[in-house]
Amino acid sequence: MSPESSHRVADAARSSHADATTDRLKFNGDNVFQRELRRRVEAHFKHSGQKQRDGARIYLKTAIILATFMASYVLLVFFAATWWQGLLISIVLGVATAQIGFNIQHDAGHQAFSERRWINKCMAMTLDLVGGSSYVWHWKHAHFHHTYVNIDGYDSDINLGALARFSPQQKRYAHHRWQHIYLWALYGLTVVSWHLHDDFRDVITGTIGKRRFPRPRGKDLAVFVIGKLVFFTLALGLPLMFHSLGAVLLCYGVVAVVAGLQLALVFQLAHAVEEAAFPAPSEPGRMNTPWAIHQLETTANFSRDSRVITWLVGGLNFQVEHHLFPRICHIHYPAISRVVEATCREYGVPYHANRSFGAGLASHYRWLRRMGRPDAMPAPLVLEPLAQN
Repeated sequence: MSPESSHRVADAARSSHADATTDRLKFNGDNVFQRELRRRVEAHFKHSGQKQRDGARIYLKTAIILATFMASYVLLVFFAATWWQGLLISIVLGVATAQIGFNIQHDAGHQAFSERRWINKCMAMTLDLVGGSSYVWHWKHAHFHHTYVNIDGYDSDINLGALARFSPQQKRYAHHRWQHIYLWALYGLTVVSWHLHDDFRDVITGTIGKRRFPRPRGKDLAVFVIGKLVFFTLALGLPLMFHSLGAVLLCYGVVAVVAGLQLALVFQLAHAVEEAAFPAPSEPGRMNTPWAIHQLETTANFSRDSRVITWLVGGLNFQVEHHLFPRICHIHYPAISRVVEATCREYGVPYHANRSFGAGLASHYRWLRRMGRPDAMPAPLVLEPLAQN
């Protein structure tokens, strides 16, 4: 077959796959492992006497984060008098913004913050406060990403268009050869893109990546619009009453880049690493693995021994536990991780974990470089007992 013919066949396959994304994808129905794992985790909570949600620790943590966010915002807008004060406070505000996403909104959006739906709803709307959309996030992350992790055409979180190639099934462009270098700078623009483009595009088109979703209506649309108005008032309108346009844009940029880097890197270290699989459907509309096994194959933990990182990223260094039990509050992930890992060992299914944040970064770097090479081919999906670096 000629090179031209090979390219035509590959393009046709990609087109066929893209069209297939309008259909639902079903997983293998063998859920023996998942049922046993759920039984053991529930037994852990029954034995410990702890509640899966509504613990005092998550409310205290929420109060600390929101107080830090509000204090740093007030200091930045009303008291910062020099450039270095503005820079330092902007960095703190950027960290606090990411903290809201990791620790408060994320749990609430998964119904893992509280047993009460209205509390989860209110806490989920903290994302609207910092410029995102709790409605779009629900579909993009809680629905599409969590159901179809690392499946090209289904998981929009691995689709950056022509900017990057994360999956072996995605088309490679010549500039991807350098993606392991230039993407680090683009990660910092993640939040800016959400603020100024992504949410608006998704709501207007009714699509997230290649997947359609219901546009917000009624109360959901009101929250979307009011949330954007409140955010832009806080981020730009109010500060412009006290500071120059250049100073406001500079501080906004610092806050957004600091928050964006944190949010992007935590996701990449969980899914776009060498340890994680990027499987494709075994046949149209069907995966040959059970859902729980799929979560384990496509997800990796990092820095499990670091209490500081665990606190800062809202337990999302325990992504394996989060993907298996998204409705359990993140403060319990370190404890249930021992149950999950032991069960995985017993059943001979993968449990991926990088020992440190640096090891996760290195693995992500190597994966980006591999996917950018001209000879990068789809990697075979191999089940191994325990891959831990």
